[in-house]
Amino acid sequence: MKVVDIFRDANANLWRSKLRSSLTILAIFVGSFTIILNSAINAGVNDWMNKQIENMGGEGYLEMMPTEAYDTLTNMMGNNGPQEYTEDKDNANASTYIKDEQIEAAKKIDGIKVFNALPNSSADYITSKKTDKRYRINLNLVVEGITFDMSNGVSPNTDKNAGYEIAINEDIAKALGYENVADIVDQTVQIAVPSNLKCYTAIKRSECQTILDVKVSGTQAPGILSMGGSRANLALWTRVNEINYEGMPAETNRSYQATADVDPDKIDSVKAELEKIGLKAMSVDDEVGMFKVFFDAILIVFNIFGGIALVAASIGIINTLFMSVQERTKEIGLDKALGMSNGKVFLSFSAEAIMLGFWGSLFGIVVSMIVGNIANVVALETFLKDFPTFHLTIFEPLTMISIAFIIMFIAFLAGTLPARRASKKNPIDALRYE
Repeated sequence: MKVVDIFRDANANLWRSKLRSSLTILAIFVGSFTIILNSAINAGVNDWMNKQIENMGGEGYLEMMPTEAYDTLTNMMGNNGPQEYTEDKDNANASTYIKDEQIEAAKKIDGIKVFNALPNSSADYITSKKTDKRYRINLNLVVEGITFDMSNGVSPNTDKNAGYEIAINEDIAKALGYENVADIVDQTVQIAVPSNLKCYTAIKRSECQTILDVKVSGTQAPGILSMGGSRANLALWTRVNEINYEGMPAETNRSYQATADVDPDKIDSVKAELEKIGLKAMSVDDEVGMFKVFFDAILIVFNIFGGIALVAASIGIINTLFMSVQERTKEIGLDKALGMSNGKVFLSFSAEAIMLGFWGSLFGIVVSMIVGNIANVVALETFLKDFPTFHLTIFEPLTMISIAFIIMFIAFLAGTLPARRASKKNPIDALRYE
């Protein structure tokens, strides 16, 4: 008898007792549905995290800054919205920079492959003609190798001869009076840039500020990168730097922020060495790791529930096949009397167990895909509406097939005991069974 015939007959025998088999398959379905849906959520989370990591420059990307600047940035990232600017409040950005000796020391640290120092370009606040409020702003240069998703518009023009352009996050766009954030694209906003030299003697902060008209090229899609601040093109970044150090000797033009391409295996040691020279560093794990740990913990809990459901389903498989063996005792005796070997009897009942696992996992895949795709739509319209590039579930064919085979293997293991009992039956005793 061919293997195909064995599984075909096994499937037919399975449905002799439709109710019993259906309930067993339902139990398998619950476990497979939970595990497959969890794997899809995990794939969705990992896909979003990986995009953030790639956008930030990869696992070896390290961003460093002085302690004061680091504290300012983390405070802004942890805030529930844009921080309103007040003139009598010191601007931390204007007083923090990386010193030349720190740069030289950092370049010598083992593990740093490429070191990039960015000129200090800082602005006090951003505002628009649609509001009388001003909001603190943290400028970042759009650099090669670092990309970010846009929810509206495009990334700032990197041509050095382009006009002043900036990409801002959606919270700032709303704070500036644009409830529909798409409306701010191609609009002009105002940025206040301080002259460090003039600010030393100015009575009021406004006396040492230059107001620049800047075009908003687009809004950043919510994500890890958009939390770090607004993205300025090279033209704007250069002009801001010129204003910051207007009238000051060239040798005073320090670096405010620096990045490095680091050997991923040496990130921890590099960060420790940087702290010794007064620099704080943030790696990809620092910025996205806590999100991943949170999701992983939740998914582990749900997978445990799915595993428990499969254990319960395994007990159901054992019970179903034991009853099937008892009901078909005479049939087993007749088959063995006609020459069917113990191995083929074992295989026929094992095939029934595998078919139970097959149908349970198949229904689990189909239903989880339906539920997952509906959940994607609902999530993007509700609790994930601020993260348009975050797909809650991603179904990977190889993962689903692997899970299906694992479930069928578990079903096979559960069916070995009743299948073994069937294969050991004496044909004469089986034919006499009432």
